Amino acid sequence: MKLPVSTEWVLHCATTLAQLEPGATASAAQLAAYYDLPAPYLAKQLQALVKAGVLAATTGPRGGFRLARPASEITLLQVVEAVDGATSPYECQEIRQRGRGALPPQDCRDTCVLAAKMADAHDAWRRTLAAESLADVLAELPPTAPARTRGILAAMAPAPRRAP
Repeated sequence: MKLPVSTEWVLHCATTLAQLEPGATASAAQLAAYYDLPAPYLAKQLQALVKAGVLAATTGPRGGFRLARPASEITLLQVVEAVDGATSPYECQEIRQRGRGALPPQDCRDTCVLAAKMADAHDAWRRTLAAESLADVLAELPPTAPARTRGILAAMAPAPRRAP
């Protein structure tokens, strides 16, 4: 199974946002610069996370993205499915019933054994991602990572506007 590159992006961005202080935000531009990613495309992916209820977005000069709920309540599966969907990457075309080697219809009443094995593998993958939260990921980061992340993002924040 090969997932789109945007899957890696949103997993890292969600983990980055989970490292911020409660209520703090980071803009799509900050996250794009942090990871050297194309900002317009990343912004679309982040909006998919907002639509899925993983992230919340605020507007304005100090606006940006933040987690929509605690990191312990957001699973890796929720992040992945927000941008990639929940469908299995394997789709059986029933080729066992085609060509010179076609099986007789009576031998194809049950689900194709290969389709069943692939569905089992997809279910196991989903269970594994569903069992891991962003908080679990944070617990495995180096202890200095959150403060470093916050510092870098703060340095990239736009300066507050001054009244004329």
